Amino acid sequence: MNKQFFLNHSKIDAYFKQSKDDFIVTEVPLYEFSNSGEHIVAKIRKKDLSTWDMVQIISNHIGCKSRDIGYAGLKDKNAMTIQSISIPKKYEINLQNFSHDKIKILETTYHNNKIRVGHLKGNKFFIRLKRVLPRDAVKLDSVMEQIKLYGMPNYFGVQRFGIEGDNYKKGEAICNGTLKEKNRKLKQMYLNAYQSYLFNQWLSKRIEISKLINIFEPKELTTKLNLSVQTIKSIKKQPHFFKIFDGDVMEHYPFGRIFYADDLDSEAQKFYDRDRVPTGLLSGKKAKLAINDALEFENEFNKPTIVDGTRRYAWVFVNDIETTYNEEKAHYEINFFLPKGSYATELIRELIH
Repeated sequence: MNKQFFLNHSKIDAYFKQSKDDFIVTEVPLYEFSNSGEHIVAKIRKKDLSTWDMVQIISNHIGCKSRDIGYAGLKDKNAMTIQSISIPKKYEINLQNFSHDKIKILETTYHNNKIRVGHLKGNKFFIRLKRVLPRDAVKLDSVMEQIKLYGMPNYFGVQRFGIEGDNYKKGEAICNGTLKEKNRKLKQMYLNAYQSYLFNQWLSKRIEISKLINIFEPKELTTKLNLSVQTIKSIKKQPHFFKIFDGDVMEHYPFGRIFYADDLDSEAQKFYDRDRVPTGLLSGKKAKLAINDALEFENEFNKPTIVDGTRRYAWVFVNDIETTYNEEKAHYEINFFLPKGSYATELIRELIH
């Protein structure tokens, strides 16, 4: 699966493996819990377990159905993760004597409602890169400065595509009618993977186009991009690396309404200022499509996916970045925050190429 890097540095030698010691994720809730209501909210620290595994273990212990336990997002298995779950209050006594070597309840409170998927602001991450030589630590510092300034592409990570990385092919086959999948959850997973694949391919193409505009003279690109010299000159002046086109579907950041880009100079500056972000298509029914020039670059990736479509931020900004280099241990450590739906492994991929 081709995914263009947006930065142009050479590969950086560093070792990264997702593990409970080198990859720590802390969920940031969407809101403060009310401390009253019919649901216990437990802050859970788990290691070497998926969220689904953790939910099943807890539900088996306290005697409730796994679907009665609410969570805001799925957290990586190969990591130390901290997240909140909700449990009906009637199971409070059963929860009090819960014990598991890979799950620890850090604290509990109460809330009026069950926690639902998506009810989080984002996640804080700690990542440790190993075997980093001093010269590479300097390169990493330089790249992180670029990421601080520009943010990063909001690609879907490999986790989205299954162990073999080919779930999207099954989704495509379902859409084409060449594969039948009776299991509803599996079918949805395959279709979502296909949507994600198309989004990644579109985003990679747009990054490639942005690179061309940044590097080449406008008159050299008119035929390739089917745009006038004047239009390309105007786009080339935009302050952000990722270029916006007439008719792109924009969205206020970090959340808000979507709308079409028409005054490109204004929209490009507001994008650079982190006020709004261009979006990419998750192909499907009811999705808002780009128009004008932007539609020309989107059409190729708009496929009938037989599920509802939507828009997704093409770009995200990385906040609260802190880096530390331990030369003696050859460790380069990064703390940062990403909004929900974004993949920390994509930051690492962009960082070390």
